[in-house]
Amino acid sequence: MTSQSLDDAMLADLVADATAAPSMHNAQPWQFRYTRAGRTLTLVADLDRAMPEADPATRALHVGCGAALLNLRVSAAHHGLDAVTALLPEPSAPAVLATVRLGVRPGAAREPADEALAALHPTIRERHTSRYPFDEQVIPEDIRAQFADAARIEGADFVFLAPPHLQTVLELIRDAEAYNRGDPARKAEQERWTRDTTAEAPVDGVPDYAFGPRDASERAATRDFAGTGVLPGRARVQFEKRPQLALLSTRGDQPMDWLSAGQALERVLLTATLHNVSTSFATQPVEWPDLRWVLRDPVFGTGYAQMIVRLGYGPAGPRTPRRPLDQVLTIEP
Repeated sequence: MTSQSLDDAMLADLVADATAAPSMHNAQPWQFRYTRAGRTLTLVADLDRAMPEADPATRALHVGCGAALLNLRVSAAHHGLDAVTALLPEPSAPAVLATVRLGVRPGAAREPADEALAALHPTIRERHTSRYPFDEQVIPEDIRAQFADAARIEGADFVFLAPPHLQTVLELIRDAEAYNRGDPARKAEQERWTRDTTAEAPVDGVPDYAFGPRDASERAATRDFAGTGVLPGRARVQFEKRPQLALLSTRGDQPMDWLSAGQALERVLLTATLHNVSTSFATQPVEWPDLRWVLRDPVFGTGYAQMIVRLGYGPAGPRTPRRPLDQVLTIEP
């Protein structure tokens, strides 16, 4: 490979890694444009995959695209490439979320930050959302500190919830789940992004095999994509009594902050995977404005809640489908 171009195989690897990121309902709301002359990948929001009911401001869409951007940076570091990134580079085109100019590094050793990113590369394809029960083993403080550091590098805070704040947030999650089930438009929107794998081979959305078991106590923190429906053969089991939840937040609440939150989230998730810690999300109260503001710690909380993450030791969760590259990548001269 020369400094003027990337070969197509490496370009495919970079974008495939980027699109392994999580997104709301696995909508994968991104497009990538590669310009050969400038060796630049442009990340564009795919607004046809937005969710106007649950995400009217496209906050969650930006978070998902930010996660894809972090994966792209990790992949670039792994391949020995510089990745000069600019967020929201075209104010007149807000759907253009980021540009990443890729270049070959000179012979000097990588900077430590790049080495840290490259070390996360093996976890990109291993990270999966787990809607399964975790055990009661507490994540050690030194590993928790690494998660906080990972988020801080990307401009966000990541704090594990302690009682009684944890109990308050668990109640908010259940309230929000009830709100969702009682809102016909939101319920229909969620159903549009669930997939019956006996009838189709999905490339997006949440397939039924990834729903996980139903919580026998009906108090699990994870979103139940089956809703009030019955999935034949689905097990009913007990989830952990004391879920380990963490709140990811940013100082601001604008598109730039949402992209930073997505990069911080994915850096935390990859770091967790590196330590064999499984993860899932509990975003329901973040999607309701009257509940979202209550998520802050009443004593120490600052900033804006962007994501609630459930972490623990248990099944890693199944691989979910991804759109083929010819649907997400275009190449220009």
